Amino acid sequence: MRRYLAVGLDCYLCLVTGGLLARPHVHTAGIPETVGLLLGPTLAFSFLNQVVLTAIAGGGAGKLIMGIRVIGLPDAGRPRPCRLVRRWLYGLCRLPLQPWYALRSYLAGPGVLALSAFWSSGNDDPVGLRQVRHSDLIAHRHAAAGHR
Repeated sequence: MRRYLAVGLDCYLCLVTGGLLARPHVHTAGIPETVGLLLGPTLAFSFLNQVVLTAIAGGGAGKLIMGIRVIGLPDAGRPRPCRLVRRWLYGLCRLPLQPWYALRSYLAGPGVLALSAFWSSGNDDPVGLRQVRHSDLIAHRHAAAGHR
């Protein structure tokens, strides 16, 4: 539940920031320009939040507020920027299509393998990253240091 709240908070922050940056110019622009004015800052803030801030602080704004850190597997260390960029692009492509895949598998009827079976489970990440509670990460690192 904490992960979903963190993702929702990240989305909310991106949309609000994009809207606030585009607001002064929306009234003078046409519809295509307005879409560009909203989409550009929203994607830029999303990239800064999900890639740059995660590389620096271990999580985006929503994850930091909710006490979650993003770690690389198998060493539980900080994720590399190339993995974070791939994870960000994967999220941009996968998340908007989730309602479509759910509707398609519902309409396919019983006995048909759900398309959601082809997606990773909620705990897995396609690029080898994991979201963990900060307190659990500290306990893990403390225990690992004690075994050396």
